[in-house]
Amino acid sequence: MQVNYYRMGIEQQLVLHKKSFKELTVDELYELLRVRSEVFVVEQNCAYQDMDGDDQESIHLWLTSEGKTIAVARVCPAGTHMQEISIGRVVTTERGKGYGKQIMLHAIDAAIEYFGAKRIDIEAQEYAKGFYESVGFEQSSDTFMLDGIPHIKMTWTKE
Repeated sequence: MQVNYYRMGIEQQLVLHKKSFKELTVDELYELLRVRSEVFVVEQNCAYQDMDGDDQESIHLWLTSEGKTIAVARVCPAGTHMQEISIGRVVTTERGKGYGKQIMLHAIDAAIEYFGAKRIDIEAQEYAKGFYESVGFEQSSDTFMLDGIPHIKMTWTKE
């Protein structure tokens, strides 16, 4: 699906990819895992188990621009990663350009489309609270440590 995206008056064509795990090609899966590892493991210097067994049940979304992956997210059905439907593994390779917001809005839409979401939970890195609030999430827990990084649970509710 092609998305026309306007940033600072300049039109840019982004391609939204949306697939279940079984629909992913080997190359697509490799690219998603590579981008996640690049940001979460290498850049954030956090050794954690990225491949947690939830990918197989999830819907995977990513945005590309001129063939380059610029944002990634996954939508997990209720009872997999969290008790409720959840969004996670949200990554942008180019920050400050609005790609994170775009992938989150598409992920919310996918949660509704595929799983009938009326509520979505996330485990957000605490520093990103404002970002997630900008797409409709509200803090729903105290701070807790996850993989050595302060996190908060946040919840989105369909109005």
